[in-house]
Amino acid sequence: MQLAVLKGLDLVIESGKFIAIVGSSGAGKSTLLHIIGGLDQPSTGQVMFEGEDIYGLSDAALSELRNKKVGFVFQFYHLLSEFTVLENVLIPAWINLKSNAEKERTKEIALGLLRQVGLSDRLSHFPSQLSGGEQQRTAIVRSLINQPKLLLCDEPTGNLDFRTGSEIIGLIKKINSENHTAVVLVTHNLELAKAADQIYSLRDGIIFDYR
Repeated sequence: MQLAVLKGLDLVIESGKFIAIVGSSGAGKSTLLHIIGGLDQPSTGQVMFEGEDIYGLSDAALSELRNKKVGFVFQFYHLLSEFTVLENVLIPAWINLKSNAEKERTKEIALGLLRQVGLSDRLSHFPSQLSGGEQQRTAIVRSLINQPKLLLCDEPTGNLDFRTGSEIIGLIKKINSENHTAVVLVTHNLELAKAADQIYSLRDGIIFDYR
């Protein structure tokens, strides 16, 4: 039996915009985000990124798009426990870099980003030595290391207390404003979603303008 999670959904994400999508658990928010980001292929329809249907790309080209143009921030930080904060941040960038000069430039970018989020004194710490908020800030910097045009945030505050969660949303809003990075945030928390320029509601597989 087939289960239709999303139904006739049409969404435009403009460059530099911050949109939030709210909905109850099981509404399809994560599925939508995974489809937008090239992780799950829809059974019908298209996902256009800069004028090109991403699901018409080869596997290699789609992987490159995800790595270079899309950043992901998840509820569960997905940091690698055996690597330090700095190493976790650098891994997505160093995958495709060849020369030592390129790696050094990328390291300087990483150090600058970590300094911006207050983690300069945590560079050599491992994830188990960090608070939840510090782990999420590390994950956010990792998502930005390749300077993506689109940042996808899936319940990024779900494991955090309200105060720390609000700080993380403030950081995401700052990134959106200063870097002109388009942001899609999915959350069940309407108060956090109010940081966005536009709020949508996802119900029964259909998206609605919330306000």
